Amino acid sequence: MAHTVDEETPLLHDHQQKHGRTPLPWRQFTIILFLQLAEPLTSQLISPFAPQLIRDIGVTNGDETKVGFYVGLLHSLFFATQALTVLHWSRVSDHIGRKPVLLTGLFGLSLSMYCFGLSKTFIGLVLSRALNGALNGNIGVLKSMMVEITDETNLAQAYAYMPIAWSSGGTLGPLIGGFLSRPADRFPNVFGNVEFMREYPYFLACAIPATFTAIAWIVAFFFLKETLPNSVPFRELIKSKFRQWSNKKSLKSPEPSSETLITNENDENKPLPLRSLLIPRVLIAAANYAALSTVEISFRAVQPLFYATPVELGGLGLDPPQIGNILATYGILNGLFQIFCFADLHDRFGSKAIFTFAVSSGIPFVLICPLINALAREYGLNWAVWCMIGVQVLCSMSLNLGYSCIFIYIAAASPNRGSLGATNGIAQMLVSIMRSIGPASAASIFSLSIKTPAHAWFVYYFLLVVIFVAIGASLLLPRKMWKK
Repeated sequence: MAHTVDEETPLLHDHQQKHGRTPLPWRQFTIILFLQLAEPLTSQLISPFAPQLIRDIGVTNGDETKVGFYVGLLHSLFFATQALTVLHWSRVSDHIGRKPVLLTGLFGLSLSMYCFGLSKTFIGLVLSRALNGALNGNIGVLKSMMVEITDETNLAQAYAYMPIAWSSGGTLGPLIGGFLSRPADRFPNVFGNVEFMREYPYFLACAIPATFTAIAWIVAFFFLKETLPNSVPFRELIKSKFRQWSNKKSLKSPEPSSETLITNENDENKPLPLRSLLIPRVLIAAANYAALSTVEISFRAVQPLFYATPVELGGLGLDPPQIGNILATYGILNGLFQIFCFADLHDRFGSKAIFTFAVSSGIPFVLICPLINALAREYGLNWAVWCMIGVQVLCSMSLNLGYSCIFIYIAAASPNRGSLGATNGIAQMLVSIMRSIGPASAASIFSLSIKTPAHAWFVYYFLLVVIFVAIGASLLLPRKMWKK
C-alpha cells in the first residue's frame, strides 16, 4: 500500500523507533564540514578591515559617520544577490545532484574573493560581492547533504559538529583579515618594498580564503560522493524543461488530477512542485530561521563598527587586529561549546526551549554596549571593559545554539527527501532577504546614532525590536517535531 505524504508527515521520525545513535559516516561528513568552511571564511574575512577599507577608497569623503552605512551595504550585497538565486540553485540540486551545484558555488566564492582584493573602487567592491552571492548556493545544498547522510538518531549529533566549520571560519577569517590587511605597513621588512602590496593593500588577506576555496573545489571534485539518488544530467534537465515549455506552447495541457498529484507526492525521492512546499510547517521553520539570522547578522554588522568607532562617538576605538582577536576568540569558544554541549542540551531540553533561549540571549548583548562605552569613557580600556566584552562573547555563543535547532526543524519540515534541497532553498532565500536588509539597516542606524547625540540609542532600540520579533516567532514552533 502506498504511503501517503501530507504536510503533517514527518521527515524525521520519532526517536523511539531506534535505540542508540547510528555512527556518523565520518569520511563524507568530514568533507562536508571542510567545504562548509569556505563560506564563513570568505564572509567573515572583511569584518576587521571593512571600516578602514571604506576610509581608504575615499567614498565617504572623510565623513566618519558614513562609514557604517557603506560597510553595512557591503555586507548586505552578498545576501541580496544570494536571495535572488539560492532557491534556484537548491531546486536544481534536487534534480541534477548536489555535487555540480557545490562545485559551481565554490568556483564563485574563489573568483569573487580574488576580485575583491584587486578592487580599488567602491563599484569594484560592489560587483565582487554581488558575484559572490549570485554564484553561491552552497549553504542550502550542504544542509541537504547533511540530512541525506544521517538519520533521525544522529542528526542532532551531526548538527552539533556543524559549528566546527562556521566557528573555524569565524575564527580564521577575522584573524586573517586583521593580520594580513595592509601588509606593507604592518610588515615593512617583508612587504615594504613590494609595490603590488602597496597598490593593493587588501589583496593578500583576500587571496588566502580565495586559494583555500580553490583547494576545496579540488577536494569536492575528486572525493565528495553524490548523495542524491536518481539525479539526472544537467543537459537532460534542460531538455526536459524545454519539451514541457514547447508542449504548453503548442497544446494546452490538462490540469493534473488529484490522483496524479497524490501519486507524485507519494514518491519519497521525487522533487515536489514549489506550491506543494508552501505549507505551514515549512513556512514556520523558514520564518524562524530568517528571524534568528536577522538577529545574528545585525549583531555581526554592528559589533565591529562599535569596536572600531572612537570612544567619544559611542564606540571603543579598537584597531583591526584587536577586533580580529575578539571575533576569533568568540569563534574558538563557540565551536568548542557547540561540539561538547549541544547534543546533550538538545536531548535534555529539546529544540524549542533551546531555540527560544538562544534568541533571548540577544537582549543582554545589546544592553551591554552602552555600558561598555560608558566604562571606556570614564576609565579607558580597563579590566571592566574587557569583562563586559567577554559577557558579549558568551551571549553570542548562546545565540548560535539556535542554528542547530532550527536546522533540525527545517529538515523535519520537508514533505519528502526529494524536496530537501528546495525546502532548504526556501528557508535560505528568506534568510538571504533578511540578511540583505539587516546589516545595511543596522549599520545605517548605527551611523545615525553616532552622528546625532539625541539619537544615540536608536541602534539599540532597533536591535531590541528585532530580538523580540524573533522571540515571538519562536512561539510558533512545536515542542515536538511535526508528526502525521
